[in-house]
Amino acid sequence: MTFLCLCYYDQTMFDALKPDDLAALEEACKPHDEALRNSGRLFAQASLAFPQTARTVRPGKNAPSVTGGPYTASNEPIGVFFIVEAQDMDEAAQVASKHPGAHVGNFLGGGIEVRACDFFQAG
Repeated sequence: MTFLCLCYYDQTMFDALKPDDLAALEEACKPHDEALRNSGRLFAQASLAFPQTARTVRPGKNAPSVTGGPYTASNEPIGVFFIVEAQDMDEAAQVASKHPGAHVGNFLGGGIEVRACDFFQAG
Protein backbone atom coordinates (compact mmCIF):
# COMPACT_ATOMS: atom_id res chain seq x y z
CA MET A 1 0.00 0.00 0.00
CA THR A 2 1.03 3.59 -0.55
CA PHE A 3 0.92 6.18 2.24
CA LEU A 4 1.26 9.95 2.13
CA CYS A 5 3.04 11.41 5.15
CA LEU A 6 2.56 15.10 5.89
CA CYS A 7 5.06 16.69 8.24
CA TYR A 8 3.76 19.75 10.09
CA TYR A 9 5.77 22.32 12.00
CA ASP A 10 5.02 25.20 14.34
CA GLN A 11 5.45 28.42 12.35
CA THR A 12 6.12 30.52 15.47
CA MET A 13 8.90 28.16 16.59
CA PHE A 14 10.41 28.16 13.10
CA ASP A 15 10.34 31.96 12.88
CA ALA A 16 12.17 32.19 16.22
CA LEU A 17 15.12 30.02 15.07
CA LYS A 18 18.48 31.76 14.96
CA PRO A 19 21.21 30.77 12.45
CA ASP A 20 22.93 28.55 15.04
CA ASP A 21 19.58 26.85 15.73
CA LEU A 22 19.10 26.18 12.01
CA ALA A 23 22.57 24.64 11.80
CA ALA A 24 21.81 22.44 14.82
CA LEU A 25 18.49 21.45 13.25
CA GLU A 26 20.21 20.38 10.03
CA GLU A 27 22.65 18.24 12.03
CA ALA A 28 19.84 16.70 14.10
CA CYS A 29 17.98 15.75 10.90
CA LYS A 30 20.84 13.90 9.17
CA PRO A 31 20.70 10.54 11.00
CA HIS A 32 16.90 10.43 10.76
CA ASP A 33 16.88 11.24 7.03
CA GLU A 34 19.43 8.47 6.54
CA ALA A 35 17.34 5.98 8.55
CA LEU A 36 14.27 6.84 6.47
CA ARG A 37 16.19 6.39 3.20
CA ASN A 38 17.69 3.13 4.46
CA SER A 39 14.26 1.76 5.40
CA GLY A 40 13.75 0.68 1.80
CA ARG A 41 10.19 2.01 2.03
CA LEU A 42 10.69 5.63 0.94
CA PHE A 43 9.21 6.38 -2.49
CA ALA A 44 9.53 10.18 -2.62
CA GLN A 45 10.34 13.08 -0.30
CA ALA A 46 10.17 16.86 -0.71
CA SER A 47 10.43 20.02 1.34
CA LEU A 48 7.80 22.64 0.64
CA ALA A 49 8.21 26.39 0.21
CA PHE A 50 6.69 28.66 2.84
CA PRO A 51 2.87 28.69 2.85
CA GLN A 52 2.66 32.39 1.99
CA THR A 53 4.18 31.58 -1.43
CA ALA A 54 1.37 29.12 -2.25
CA ARG A 55 -1.47 29.56 -4.70
CA THR A 56 -4.89 28.03 -4.16
CA VAL A 57 -7.00 26.85 -7.08
CA ARG A 58 -10.75 26.58 -6.43
CA PRO A 59 -13.71 25.92 -8.68
CA GLY A 60 -15.23 29.08 -10.11
CA LYS A 61 -18.48 29.86 -11.89
CA ASN A 62 -16.95 29.82 -15.39
CA ALA A 63 -13.37 28.73 -14.74
CA PRO A 64 -11.14 27.82 -11.82
CA SER A 65 -10.16 30.72 -9.55
CA VAL A 66 -6.55 31.18 -8.45
CA THR A 67 -5.73 33.14 -5.30
CA GLY A 68 -2.52 33.78 -3.39
CA GLY A 69 -1.80 31.95 -0.16
CA PRO A 70 -2.43 28.52 1.33
CA TYR A 71 -5.76 26.68 1.16
CA THR A 72 -6.20 26.99 4.92
CA ALA A 73 -4.50 29.28 7.39
CA SER A 74 -2.66 27.37 10.10
CA ASN A 75 -0.10 27.86 12.84
CA GLU A 76 1.19 24.42 11.84
CA PRO A 77 1.71 24.39 8.06
CA ILE A 78 2.99 21.42 6.11
CA GLY A 79 6.76 21.69 5.65
CA VAL A 80 7.57 18.33 4.11
CA PHE A 81 5.73 15.49 2.48
CA PHE A 82 6.96 12.02 1.77
CA ILE A 83 5.47 8.87 0.31
CA VAL A 84 6.19 5.41 1.63
CA GLU A 85 5.24 1.90 0.64
CA ALA A 86 4.19 -0.35 3.52
CA GLN A 87 2.08 -3.44 4.17
CA ASP A 88 -0.36 -1.60 6.43
CA MET A 89 -0.91 1.56 8.48
CA ASP A 90 1.11 0.23 11.42
CA GLU A 91 4.18 -0.33 9.26
CA ALA A 92 3.70 3.02 7.54
CA ALA A 93 3.58 4.80 10.92
CA GLN A 94 6.71 2.90 11.98
CA VAL A 95 8.53 4.04 8.83
CA ALA A 96 7.26 7.61 9.28
CA SER A 97 8.66 7.60 12.81
CA LYS A 98 12.15 7.49 11.28
CA HIS A 99 11.63 10.91 9.65
CA PRO A 100 13.29 13.90 11.37
CA GLY A 101 9.85 15.45 11.93
CA ALA A 102 9.20 12.79 14.56
CA HIS A 103 12.39 13.74 16.42
CA VAL A 104 12.96 17.50 16.22
CA GLY A 105 10.07 18.80 18.29
CA ASN A 106 12.46 20.86 20.39
CA PHE A 107 13.21 22.89 17.23
CA LEU A 108 9.91 22.88 15.34
CA GLY A 109 7.10 21.24 17.30
CA GLY A 110 4.56 19.75 14.90
CA GLY A 111 4.29 16.11 13.94
CA ILE A 112 3.56 13.74 11.08
CA GLU A 113 0.17 12.71 9.70
CA VAL A 114 0.14 9.36 7.89
CA ARG A 115 -2.68 8.75 5.42
CA ALA A 116 -3.33 5.78 3.18
CA CYS A 117 -3.69 6.53 -0.53
CA ASP A 118 -6.86 4.92 -1.90
CA PHE A 119 -5.49 5.53 -5.39
CA PHE A 120 -1.90 6.27 -6.35
CA GLN A 121 -0.37 6.64 -9.79
CA ALA A 122 3.20 7.83 -10.33
CA GLY A 123 4.05 9.89 -13.38
